Amino acid sequence: MRPAPSIRADEPIAWFLRTALATAAALDCDVARGLTGADADRRLARHGPNVVAVARQRSLPTIVVHQFRSLIVGLLVSAGIVSLVLGQVAEAVAIGVVIVLNALIGIGTEWKAADSLARLQRKTVFSARARRDGVERQLSAEELVPGDIVLLAAGDRVPADGRVVSQSQLQVDEAMLTGESAPVSKSALPITDAGAPLADQSCMLHMATVVTAGRAEVIVTATGARTELGRIGSLIAKLGSRTTPLEAKLRQLGRMLLVVVAVLCAATVVAGVLRGNPLLSMLEVGISLAIAAVPEGLLAVTTMTLAVGMQRMAKMDALVRRLPAVESLGSATVICTDKTGTLTKNEMTVRAYDVAGRRFSVTGTGYAATGELQCDGERLHALAEPLALALRIGALCNDARLDRTSPAVTVLGDPTEAALIVAAEKAGLDVVGLGRDHPRIMEVPFDSTTKLMATVHRLADGRIVAYVKGAPSALLAASCALLVETGIVAMTDDARELRRAANDELAASALRVLGLAVRDLPVDYTREDVTRDLTFVGLVGMIDPLRDEALTTVATCRRAGIRVIMITGDQQATATEIARQLGIDRDPAGKPLRVVHARELAGLDDDGWIEIVRDAAVFARVSPEHKLHIVEALQRAGQVVAMTGDGVNDAPALRKADIGIAMGARGTEVAKDAADMVITDDNFATIVRAIEQGRVIVYNILRFIHFLFSTNLAEIVVVFGAIMLGWPLPLGVLQILWLNLVTDVFPAMALALEPSAPDVMDRKPRDPHEALVTPGLAWHIVWQGLVIGCCTLVAFAVGMRWYGTHGAGLRHAITLAFMTLAIAQVFHTFNARSRTRSIFTARLLSNGWLWAAVGLCLVLQLATVTLGPLRALLGTEPLAVRDAALIAGCSLAPIAVVELVKFILRARRARPYRSARADDGSESSAARV
Repeated sequence: MRPAPSIRADEPIAWFLRTALATAAALDCDVARGLTGADADRRLARHGPNVVAVARQRSLPTIVVHQFRSLIVGLLVSAGIVSLVLGQVAEAVAIGVVIVLNALIGIGTEWKAADSLARLQRKTVFSARARRDGVERQLSAEELVPGDIVLLAAGDRVPADGRVVSQSQLQVDEAMLTGESAPVSKSALPITDAGAPLADQSCMLHMATVVTAGRAEVIVTATGARTELGRIGSLIAKLGSRTTPLEAKLRQLGRMLLVVVAVLCAATVVAGVLRGNPLLSMLEVGISLAIAAVPEGLLAVTTMTLAVGMQRMAKMDALVRRLPAVESLGSATVICTDKTGTLTKNEMTVRAYDVAGRRFSVTGTGYAATGELQCDGERLHALAEPLALALRIGALCNDARLDRTSPAVTVLGDPTEAALIVAAEKAGLDVVGLGRDHPRIMEVPFDSTTKLMATVHRLADGRIVAYVKGAPSALLAASCALLVETGIVAMTDDARELRRAANDELAASALRVLGLAVRDLPVDYTREDVTRDLTFVGLVGMIDPLRDEALTTVATCRRAGIRVIMITGDQQATATEIARQLGIDRDPAGKPLRVVHARELAGLDDDGWIEIVRDAAVFARVSPEHKLHIVEALQRAGQVVAMTGDGVNDAPALRKADIGIAMGARGTEVAKDAADMVITDDNFATIVRAIEQGRVIVYNILRFIHFLFSTNLAEIVVVFGAIMLGWPLPLGVLQILWLNLVTDVFPAMALALEPSAPDVMDRKPRDPHEALVTPGLAWHIVWQGLVIGCCTLVAFAVGMRWYGTHGAGLRHAITLAFMTLAIAQVFHTFNARSRTRSIFTARLLSNGWLWAAVGLCLVLQLATVTLGPLRALLGTEPLAVRDAALIAGCSLAPIAVVELVKFILRARRARPYRSARADDGSESSAARV
């Protein structure tokens, strides 16, 4: 044999347009003998092993490095280094502890998620039967090369892309690649449509799909990265990683803090030097301001908030792989969801029979034989012969089997045929007994050309009967008679039109429709006799039913202002009806939305994509590249996109989306590797619960940002105000660190555990372009920080008046300022729960963690003036009774001021149509009191 054909690896070839013979010639292979060992070795050296690289989990070093990629961490490191240079070792160590603690929390939670996902995944190396040197051999799939002849049977996984040479009743489950909800029949005949999508290339098989019935000989046409699976892997690799909205917003916040710190420090040092203070002394003051300006607890509390949310989601069967992705869920504005196995159960179920002019319905779903046959809503207690015959045809013209040895029923064969068996069982038929009483003596396998399948049976009375099922149009064309209630009559054109109308009616209900027919055969029948001159019996309609929770999930998304777009490989008519049943075919105002076929997407530019995604509810028959373009267009239109999926074809879009959500049980390993979150129970309702948790996290992040920034601003006001007034420094560096690490962090962590409001899923998503600190939030931070800072300066001024400005007297005044600011910050936690709602409501006691944090901080703060070691470290003095009264008055005063302002705001915003709801802390939320 000549070494390898003249086919370049970078030139995709439309093998489906070529005959099997032409394909063998192009690949220089002998179908009867296969490749020689030497030729296979040469091709393996040229093309490489038949392996598709799968994205690896982030390694531990990568996770560690990721924890330090933040401007806020950089600010803390800089402050620590300067403190160390100035000899302030205690301050440097305290800052270092903050940095390490934050990193350890992030590393631990992300590593745990990666480990859980690794346990969830089960990667297997499979083998293949190939013909080499005229002999069938069992090879590792990695050894296959273009030109190999592979032999496949039911249950085999297709090891590489290939062109069918010959087949018998071949059916393949391609759902993980194309999104088709049912196995598709394959043929050796080439197709003539050069633009045929993957799902319509009936003579091609693709790597990782599964043979559900029949057998085949296949020429391998592509291996490894050149397969459809490998091409999708390349798409994922090109996408790389992307920044979540939270990471982007924290980076923006870090830049803002950097500017604030630089300006404050420079202004303070320059002002102090101009006042005649020593430069070194003013540098220390600048460090104090820098430490006060940077909320050391922000990163730790953010990480803890995300980690807690991550653990809550894990208990809800939602495994999040990256901490910042938790926040993305709360900001999602669009969910792009696959249909098969996500919105539907991926279990074919017979819903209706149309026999002898009567319509019968079938209850129950899935493969459990629980249900009944009904007519006009009434249960059938006896089967009329026409319906009994239709049930027998479906059960006997059938190659599927059901394994019920375990709680989860396993389908061996075509799910469509399994649904017909279950329907017969629901009617009370003994399917096993039918097989014994009607032994099969011949079969005509399904063929994509004739679009029908037939089996021949010998009855107990000696008659020979052909049972036929297939496309209604094919059976109507092959029928010369029709079964009616009174018997068999001749088929007429009018009768055919009535049956076509019944077929269209069933199909319009999103049912997959099959025709059923029968023929009594002569003893000397031929193969052609089996599929001609048939008696048309009726129609059977079946569906892959919606998940029980899909309707309520979609309705919840609509209330939450989240748009749902269905992206599927199914036919347009089926997708349209599913969209109607789910209620996603119209926008909230009732305007009809489009159902877009893949044909309409060809040649679109960026503007065209954006235009088409604006009013589309469904995309049907789409390719992996289409899914990726849809997500990209939505993102360019300003949306935060969540993409759900379970197939290989979903992986590029999962990687590109702001939050990729893979199904854990049915999902492929490629999809899980590409996703940010894995739903381990494959329950669509879990996504809604995860989104709700994500929203709670977003609102809680805003709450503790409000708290931390206003308290840190208060510290800046105290230090900077004292300097500008010519007073001594009212706070030491270690005292500022104590405030930022104790009286800030514990209450902030408690705010991070604030429970969900009842209406959290009735609110619109936050504007994805909105910064964490909006102008409205910034205003609340500024005026509340000023109030707390001014009250602290009042306490300091009174302390200096009482005890003096030097020596122990100054330390006593500083202690008063330190205690006032600390306790005011602790009480300010209650203010930060809502910008408009009074703290004195029924929700005052709803967060037990908050009360525990307040109690802990008050105890620790009291220890700073009562325990000798802490007094020595922080430079505090014991307090008198009048000191306690001054501290109480000044620290409680901010609550009174804030409550008064809230009352005024509520009065101004009150409207007759507005209901009193708990504020979520979001500037864009409609839920304001």
